[in-house]
Amino acid sequence: MQGKEPMVQAIAVKWMYRPRWQRELAHCLITNAVLALLTYCGFALRVNLTTISFCDLLLVVAASLLFGFWQASLTTLLAVACLDYFFTQPLFEFNITDMQDWVALGAFEVTALVISRLSAKELRNAREAALYLAGMERLYELSRSSLFLDLHQPPGPQLAILIQRIFGVNAVALFDMNLGRQDRMGDWDAGEEDLARECYLRNDARDYPLTQTWERILQAGSRSVGALLVRGKLNPLVVDAMASLAAMAIDRHQSFENEDRAEAARKSEQLRAAVMDSLAHEFKTPLTAVQTASSGLLEFGALNASQADMVMLIDKEAARLTALCTRLLQTAKLEGEQMDLETEDVQVQALLAEVLASPSSDQGRNPYQVAMLDPALTVRVDRGLLTMILSQYIDNARKYSTPGTPIEFAARRSNTEVIFSVHNFGPTIRIEDRERIFERFYRAPDVKDIAPGTGIGLSVVRKAAEAHHGHVWVISDEGEGTTFYLSLPNGARREH
Repeated sequence: MQGKEPMVQAIAVKWMYRPRWQRELAHCLITNAVLALLTYCGFALRVNLTTISFCDLLLVVAASLLFGFWQASLTTLLAVACLDYFFTQPLFEFNITDMQDWVALGAFEVTALVISRLSAKELRNAREAALYLAGMERLYELSRSSLFLDLHQPPGPQLAILIQRIFGVNAVALFDMNLGRQDRMGDWDAGEEDLARECYLRNDARDYPLTQTWERILQAGSRSVGALLVRGKLNPLVVDAMASLAAMAIDRHQSFENEDRAEAARKSEQLRAAVMDSLAHEFKTPLTAVQTASSGLLEFGALNASQADMVMLIDKEAARLTALCTRLLQTAKLEGEQMDLETEDVQVQALLAEVLASPSSDQGRNPYQVAMLDPALTVRVDRGLLTMILSQYIDNARKYSTPGTPIEFAARRSNTEVIFSVHNFGPTIRIEDRERIFERFYRAPDVKDIAPGTGIGLSVVRKAAEAHHGHVWVISDEGEGTTFYLSLPNGARREH
């Protein structure tokens, strides 16, 4: 029996590929042969009209179910003719004028029509269900395969190959908006090179059942990340699910690229911080020697006016380089999260007095004004970092202020934070630069030629504020001047 199964399958396949007219002719011959057998048996056994009519009706039902309406209609006509000729008086004569003949013909024909239509509908539903089930199985395979995509490579070519291989479609085109590229597989005609890109740009998916071409916009959440075109015999619901899987794969690739870039930036930042820390340490030793030598020369005296001016210039610039190295070291420690805050209760007014009394806070060019509603205001911070922040703010205000205008310092406590501000009149800062000036090495184009600088100071200020869970910002207006702010939470401390 097992050896006969392949033979039966081969015969069935061969039969399915015969021309349609041959198959329909064979169906008619089979039903008519069965009708002839029923008629002969009924006549030989002297079966009454009712019984043989019922048997013929069953034959019409079987023909409708198995072969279709036209074959059943032919069987109906022949069955009514046989009933009239062999079972209706007078026998052996055609007399299809009796009402019961027309009733039988109508009943048989209506039965053939209804049964064939129901059968065709069920067959169509069965084919669609089988197609949908096969699509679901292939979608499962696609979902599993998409999990193993190489995220270091563009997802478009990989997805196109998977879709064509798994679903057996004629052609696939996929546009990836993130990478700005379109990938195609299969047979596409001339002039169809950019169909997927065009579908994405018009943001309108269309289906063309006649050419079996399906368009879908790839959505990742509320974002459109691309477009998918598939040409082949598919269920539209399967195409929708296929598009969702493709969108998820593209979104995963984008997320992976973002993480990869973030990791690369983090490692680059760590390397840069390490290099800055090393350079700052290397510079500090010779700068200390230069400062010591210049201070010694000034103490020895016996220098003429020109020589004294040159030594003082050396001493001043060496001190500036030393301060710059200190800031570089602070930046490296803050960005590397190596600095442990030594917090204490700091009296703001006393600290400000120390900052304003330092040599770098030269008041000859601009007078200072202090506005504090609470002279006893204290804040729990790292004293050295807060001193550095206020010194940088005041130094910036001094360098960019209009000569003779006051520099105003204010501090006040709110319910949850202490807010410091330093205000001056001078060049305004553009809106687009107000966040960027706190980035390392960035200097606003409008003011970078007014005073010398490195673009490091404000970046260190922001890092120091963030170490206290605070933040910094600036407001600048031509009429109101420029104000730099620092807010620190009450009892600010760094959590580990």
